[in-house]
Amino acid sequence: MIPWSNGSDCMNLPNLKEAGKRTKQKIQFIEEDYTLDDSLKELGMGKKYYVKTYGCQMNVHDSENIKALLEAMSFEEADNFEEADFILLNTCAIRENAHNKMFGFLGRVKHLKETKPHIITAICGCMAQEETVALALMKKYPWVDLVFGTHNIHRLPYLLEKSMANREQEIEVFSKEGEVIENIPVKRDSKYKAWVNIMYGCDKFCTYCIVPYTRGKQRSRKMEFILKEIEDLVQKGYQEVTLLGQNVNAYGKDLENPTTMGELLEQVAKTGIPRIRFMTSHPWDFDDHMIEVISKYENIMPYVHLPLQSGSNRILKLMGRRYTKEKYLELVSKLKEKIPSLALTTDIIVGFPGETEEDFRETLEVVKKCEYDSAFTFIFSPREGTPAAKMEDHIPLEEKNQRLYRLNDLVNEYANKKNQEYLGKVVKVLIEGPSEKGNLMGYTETMKLVNVDGKEDLIGKIVDVEITDVKTWSLDGKAI
Repeated sequence: MIPWSNGSDCMNLPNLKEAGKRTKQKIQFIEEDYTLDDSLKELGMGKKYYVKTYGCQMNVHDSENIKALLEAMSFEEADNFEEADFILLNTCAIRENAHNKMFGFLGRVKHLKETKPHIITAICGCMAQEETVALALMKKYPWVDLVFGTHNIHRLPYLLEKSMANREQEIEVFSKEGEVIENIPVKRDSKYKAWVNIMYGCDKFCTYCIVPYTRGKQRSRKMEFILKEIEDLVQKGYQEVTLLGQNVNAYGKDLENPTTMGELLEQVAKTGIPRIRFMTSHPWDFDDHMIEVISKYENIMPYVHLPLQSGSNRILKLMGRRYTKEKYLELVSKLKEKIPSLALTTDIIVGFPGETEEDFRETLEVVKKCEYDSAFTFIFSPREGTPAAKMEDHIPLEEKNQRLYRLNDLVNEYANKKNQEYLGKVVKVLIEGPSEKGNLMGYTETMKLVNVDGKEDLIGKIVDVEITDVKTWSLDGKAI
């Protein structure tokens, strides 16, 4: 059965306990072409939409699907939310800061809606999958017209039609393991770079992470559909794809005919797409074959994002990460040996419950050994419903902040050191568009941001650029 239009007529509220269940039930693959009822194709005629996206690349790609669905209904994209008839917030649940930003913006939307009551407002994404958030929206934000989650984006046209007709709050959020749904329309933000989902969900259940509850069970797309999508992008002249998943290294293990991320990468490389990236990796599943494939193909970029989270084995165990710092460092050593031009980035959490000064120093020591090109660093943010949120946390906020400052100083030192190595070199840069700090901007194979002096006809091309100046977080150069 095609699940585009069928759904419940009553409210579906998320349930954290149900969202955390994992069974041996086979994943359902929905592979039919997406079709929209004729009655919906002009629902947005003369109206504009505005989508604001928070969070990771998966959310960004979800918003590309959402925009395509809205434009299939004849909506036009607005330049800002003040001129929109339909405002949608696609949310992130990974940290408290994302919550605060969303609710802050929601206040601005409420103020606008007081002067323009015809506006339809919606919230979707990972925050909508949280039980407490959905209940809060129902009780305290009744003026939010529509709430839906990560499992039913494809049903947006039907949910929106119902919301516009009834003018009552509609909540449809499913807490389930999820399906793999192919052929949802997409309106890509770029003509040169594309996000391609290779899998959904996560079964790792790190103790601090809400993602396994908001995104469902780990489920891989069949390779044939991934390759077909990428081959179509090649035909359209795209220069780069980024393969997306919550843990891409585990790709294919759940399929009826199991495969591996290394095998997928090799097949994607053979499509001839000039650049291939992937994220995010979990150290647990990063095997030797995958490293060999990356080193073998020039169009697989020498860039790996490999979250560390902590350099203390004691804290890693509390986090449920299932590797030790020794195993992590062994993996980094293999990567750097096999891929000499490797750029390595990471995620690190400071102030995890129970983290001592000694634990934190161990993290600093790992940073010194890895010499990351950059790192995303955060103070621990408890997510309601996760095991870590129930752990005793006696670390004062001031101490957490000081640790973050110390960590960032060290990360910045190595980021600058790595960038200095580019001064005077000629590197290949995919020019993406205008820059705020130069004529043009783009990224190197190693994911370095470059502000480029060059002509606009270079946009969308991979060009040689001589690096003329270096900063901690960007490079300056001139096109050759």
